[in-house]
Amino acid sequence: MNGLLTQSFLTALIAGSIVAAVPLMFTALGESVSERAGVLNIGLEGMMLLGAFLGFLGAYELHSMWLGFLAGIAGGLIGAVVMAVLSVGMGLDQIVVGIAITLAGEGITSVLLQAKFKGTSPGLGNPATVAIPGLSRIPVLGHSVFDQPLLVYLGVGLIGLMAWVFRSTTWGLNLRAAGEKPEALDAAGVSVLAVRTYAVLTTGALAGLGGAYLAIVGAGTFTPFMTQGQGFIAIVIAMLARGKPLWVGVSSFVFGICLSIATALQLTNINISTDVINLLPFVAIMVALVLFARGNYLPPALCQPYVRGGK
Repeated sequence: MNGLLTQSFLTALIAGSIVAAVPLMFTALGESVSERAGVLNIGLEGMMLLGAFLGFLGAYELHSMWLGFLAGIAGGLIGAVVMAVLSVGMGLDQIVVGIAITLAGEGITSVLLQAKFKGTSPGLGNPATVAIPGLSRIPVLGHSVFDQPLLVYLGVGLIGLMAWVFRSTTWGLNLRAAGEKPEALDAAGVSVLAVRTYAVLTTGALAGLGGAYLAIVGAGTFTPFMTQGQGFIAIVIAMLARGKPLWVGVSSFVFGICLSIATALQLTNINISTDVINLLPFVAIMVALVLFARGNYLPPALCQPYVRGGK
């Protein structure tokens, strides 16, 4: 009996950790792009919420998970356009603009949800999954890890793609230069504003996709403030990962465990207050910052607007 209970606990913990980690992974990968280019995107929480609401609405109205994901990307891009225009183009304070985007995302999605569904809570069906032959039959890990929605596998592939882009492409080099030596990038004939704008838009698209995954796959519905600080957690993950996509994936899974442990503990007789469980992700953040932030590296031009010819 205890063996079956332990197996059920591990299965629920791993499965829940993956569901919780994927939105963080997409969002933190996006933040890694903009931070590398010198833009700190405090508005991730708002972009995730816009992506979650429009993603859920798209999937619900169009009866397609993939169209929902596209709608979620569009939602994240709405917030990213605001960030690009105000912070990159006009040089306004990135933190202030980011906070405004987050507050706007929280308010707008709550109002639109009430206006659309009048207090009801419609849900989506279970998402389609793709089982990897052979691996999905492994005890405990098989169904939890290797029987996932296709987007999970694409997300893992995205980690490798971004690592290659950062290390081996001209665009990756331009991103790094925009965050470290923007004046040198400008002298080389490459527009710093254009590079940062593309970076912010990439961040918004991935944050919107992360939010859409949270609503469509993770919850199967949309509720106000459902991100519960995951946008800020993604910022910490991106900072601690130091621009390395692989570490973004690993860190996202670790924080995913903290986010999903409450559900897994319901299968045991361990009685822990829900408030304590909800604190775990934020305790993990503080511990990670204490242990690893001292050796962390951030681009010298992070949060600094670039004015051509300026000092």
